[in-house]
Order: sequence, then C-alpha cells, then structure tokens
Amino acid sequence: MWSALTRSLSDHPVGKDPQAMRTGQRQNKGMRTRLGCLSHKSDSCSDFTAILPDKPNRALKRLSTEEATRWADSFDVLLSHKYGVAAFRAFLKTEFSEENLEFWLACEEFKKTRSTAKLVSKAHRIFEEFVDVQAPREVNIDFQTREATRKNLQEPSLTCFDQAQGKVHSLMEKDSYPRFLRSKMYLDLLSQSQRRLS
Repeated sequence: MWSALTRSLSDHPVGKDPQAMRTGQRQNKGMRTRLGCLSHKSDSCSDFTAILPDKPNRALKRLSTEEATRWADSFDVLLSHKYGVAAFRAFLKTEFSEENLEFWLACEEFKKTRSTAKLVSKAHRIFEEFVDVQAPREVNIDFQTREATRKNLQEPSLTCFDQAQGKVHSLMEKDSYPRFLRSKMYLDLLSQSQRRLS
C-alpha cells in the first residue's frame, strides 16, 4: 500500500514550470518520508523507555503499577507525574502531535516567570513557536483564541496564554488521552510493572 502511494506521489505531474517542478519534487520527497515514517510507526513500551527522564531500566523499576494505573484516573493526574508526561509525549510522537503537550508544558513553565523582561521575551517566543499562523509547531486552536492571545501579547502577563492553553488541554483530554489509555504502549507499561511484582 505504501509503495503504491509513494509511487503515485512521485508520478504526479506538478506542471511545466521548472521552479514548480522542483518545489513539487521537494514536497513529494517530504510526503514520501512522512509516509515511510507512518508505515514503520511503532507504539511499543520501548519507544517510551527511550525518552524517560532517568535511565530506562531504573525508571521502570521506580514506576509502580499503582502510579501507572492512576494515570487513567484523570488527565491531570497523568500530567502531574514526570513518567506520565514522558509516556504521553512518546505516544504523541507516534501520532505526530507532540506540539500540543510541548505548548502546554511551555505555558506551565512560563507561569513561573518572575522577571518582567523575561516574561515579554518568553511570551513572544511561545507565541511564535506554537500559536502564530504557520508557527513551526503550530497548535490546533480556533481563530478567536489565536487572536485573543495575540492581543494579550501587547501587554504580556502570566495569564496571557490561559485561554489557548485551556483549549489545547481540552483537546488532548478529549482526543489523545483516551487513545493513549487504549494504546499498546500504555498497556505494555502496565503489564511490565505488574510482572515485576509477581
């Protein structure tokens, strides 16, 4: 299936213009790369352990079944646990949507800012990276929220991203979080922690 898709992408005519053809070839190459990643997409516990904050084996030994089970209690419980965040991040990477979590975490870090000078520069950096149209890691928020956040940047405060952060939190909670709880990655993690106890 993937080879047929990538073949059809490379055979697709872009136009006679040489510049357009070069642009089309670059786009096709990018699409083939993304499709190749998708065809090899993994959702295993080893993907999670590769990005754990500590050494993977030691971290898995520290992670109790009770802690991992509690992640299913609520999305906020998951976000309050460093291994929960690491596992959720690894899962989002398999779905190519880790920018939502990265934005949420950036906002949490931003709220700890005490220096006014740093507040302004951090606010603009977060907006340019995650909120602005065509941002490198643009999050999925509606036009009104994006514009309200843009207006908040005229006089940045610790609450200037609250509306956008709330929308992204809600999106992850309703969409990605239930899929994470059903994922092979999470179920493998639970079974590994239970096996250690037996």
